[in-house]
Amino acid sequence: MTVYTTLKKPLLTEKSLIERDTHNRYGFVVAKNASKGEIKTAVEKIFNVTVVKINTISVTGKTHRMGRFEGKRPDYKKAFVTLKEGDKIELVEASSK
Repeated sequence: MTVYTTLKKPLLTEKSLIERDTHNRYGFVVAKNASKGEIKTAVEKIFNVTVVKINTISVTGKTHRMGRFEGKRPDYKKAFVTLKEGDKIELVEASSK
């Protein structure tokens, strides 16, 4: 697994943006079989920062119905990465005017 297949996309929710501003913690959707060590090396190599702590959670996809048909959203894994004080990841920043 390469560093670019470990991290799938940034997690840009309201809660993760508050965590980024207050605790210097960033959220990512990662590969389901990625370990904490693989996530750490991927973030450090791609963004050139120092990782202090990683928390992961496996999310089970919700089931949903449309009429008599039932389906299921896919399962995925989230990782919250805490960076060293002073380090920063430049993601998609919204400018407010």
